Amino acid sequence: MASEHDSDSIFLSDLRVETVVGIWNWERKIRQIVSIDLQMATDIRKAANSDSIDDALNYKDVAKRVQKFVADSEFQLVETLAEKIAHLVLNEFDMPWIEVCVNKPGAIRGAKHVGVRIRRYKS
Repeated sequence: MASEHDSDSIFLSDLRVETVVGIWNWERKIRQIVSIDLQMATDIRKAANSDSIDDALNYKDVAKRVQKFVADSEFQLVETLAEKIAHLVLNEFDMPWIEVCVNKPGAIRGAKHVGVRIRRYKS
């Protein structure tokens, strides 16, 4: 029986995509790799009981959709990219919330990772 304290999610970590992102003129002329982490709220019980992909959130479909969207985008800010990814996935896949982390490796000298993490809810 479901409890109000149940909290399932599916995660996808370090999805790497080449895209145009950045504010500097030189960044607008090249493609850079961004790394994306997604955590997607979903109730996995039905899929766990049936052992059928038809009852699960198909994370391969989510990954392919996000990869295509990001590869085709040309945003200036990782903040905008994260927001657009969140809205895209919430609108196209059935989940109550998503957490999106967009990391732009190498953007800051001396830092391994820099980026944004947001959580958005289905309205």
